[in-house]
Amino acid sequence: MTGAEPLLAPTSDDVAQLADVLVACVADGASVGWVAPPGPEAAAAWWGGFLSDGSTRTWVARDEAGRIVGTASLMLAAQENGRHRAEVVKVLVHPRARRRGLARTLLGAVEEGARTAGRSLLVLDTNEGSDAEHLYVRSGYRRVGAIPGFSVQTDGTLHATVVYYRRVGVGAGEVPPQGDHLHSES
Repeated sequence: MTGAEPLLAPTSDDVAQLADVLVACVADGASVGWVAPPGPEAAAAWWGGFLSDGSTRTWVARDEAGRIVGTASLMLAAQENGRHRAEVVKVLVHPRARRRGLARTLLGAVEEGARTAGRSLLVLDTNEGSDAEHLYVRSGYRRVGAIPGFSVQTDGTLHATVVYYRRVGVGAGEVPPQGDHLHSES
């Protein structure tokens, strides 16, 4: 397995491989926007649109054969009052490539990318109790709270999502002023 690399000029093969990762992860229970796995064409179309968004940065991990087996993305906030923050999205590792540290490697690349882009606050959400939630806690993300009944699972039940944040980059070590938690930023 390789480390994480930025996906700067995705090819059609890259998009097809990302679609394969997405389909496999959703089939394995990942709650990333689909209840049932999309077909390969629908997944590729989604990735094509996602990757063309100018506010999104994506990193990938490849196996020994050069195939994409993991991905993570950063969505830079475009609002004038939010240019210090970004959202971590679509952290996915193909089931056949898990338990090798790829998710943590990809998350580290996203965090470094945020610092490089001048972003000091990262936010994300994930299914409560998921393996992903444990990864984020171990990686220093702080829990904000849970939203009950946020997403529909493959069995039709509603499941809570948990919101996390982490300060990175410039000013990351600064402690927010007293009462900062009472003010929302949007």
